[in-house]
Amino acid sequence: MPDFKPVVQTHIITADSPIKPGTVNLFTRFLFEQGFYISEIHSFDDTAEDRFFIRIEFRANTATEFNREDFCQQFEARASAFDMKWQLASSPYKSKVVIMVSKHDHCLNDLLYRYRTGDLDIEIPAIISNHPDLEALAKWHDIPYYHLPITKETKPEQEAKVLKIIQDSEADLVVLARYMQVLSNGMCKKLAGKAINIHHSLLPGFKGARPYYQAYDRGIKLVGATAHYVSDDLDEGPIITQGVETVDHTYYPQDLAAKGRDIECLTLSRAVRCHIEHRIFLNGKKTVIFSK
Repeated sequence: MPDFKPVVQTHIITADSPIKPGTVNLFTRFLFEQGFYISEIHSFDDTAEDRFFIRIEFRANTATEFNREDFCQQFEARASAFDMKWQLASSPYKSKVVIMVSKHDHCLNDLLYRYRTGDLDIEIPAIISNHPDLEALAKWHDIPYYHLPITKETKPEQEAKVLKIIQDSEADLVVLARYMQVLSNGMCKKLAGKAINIHHSLLPGFKGARPYYQAYDRGIKLVGATAHYVSDDLDEGPIITQGVETVDHTYYPQDLAAKGRDIECLTLSRAVRCHIEHRIFLNGKKTVIFSK
């Protein structure tokens, strides 16, 4: 019979602090003294902002029980001297993700496929939409679907219901998978750092109705998409991932739209993966992202 290795719990510690000598040593020495093995480490000094960022994945060399409270107390005793903000996550890392969508189903379909196959290690406690069109897709995946219509007059009431669903489901992340409604400033502030949006990023920028037809009329050569955190500046939140591909004169508007949908799916899934793997640091209006 084949030999099976015991499942060893892994951990991720992330932190940022002012730049000071000894910050990397703080982590590596502490983890070494505690008997942990570092399997991945990334760090970055933002000298323009005088800010240090670090992400470390580590594990014990044996399947010993991890005492989280004791670990945190001991590490905080050392980290406090560095004016450091830090977080610890331990496997399994399965994040709870609420998805918001309107009528376009391509990004939702892609996320559900990655969820179903385990490519994205997430739970989806709710799908929220201002239209009923995609309820059957949610039911096929046995995920609760909340149809919450919205008008200019009912926007505050509708957003209050949305926020309650998010809070009741204890969501770690909200994904706007082509949710074609602008969130209010108050909603954006409440979801700051935990809501990701996706939109096409055609160059030059084409706004309003039928952007791909506008792009076709201008002979566009690049089609792309941007995933970013939601902010009260419309489509101007901290950027997480971007995707772009070349096109040429043979692409008609429907071809450009199809290419755009593909890029949106891939770009959004990359952003979600970075978030749930604790690879993103907010750095003012920008992000620091440690890729694999």
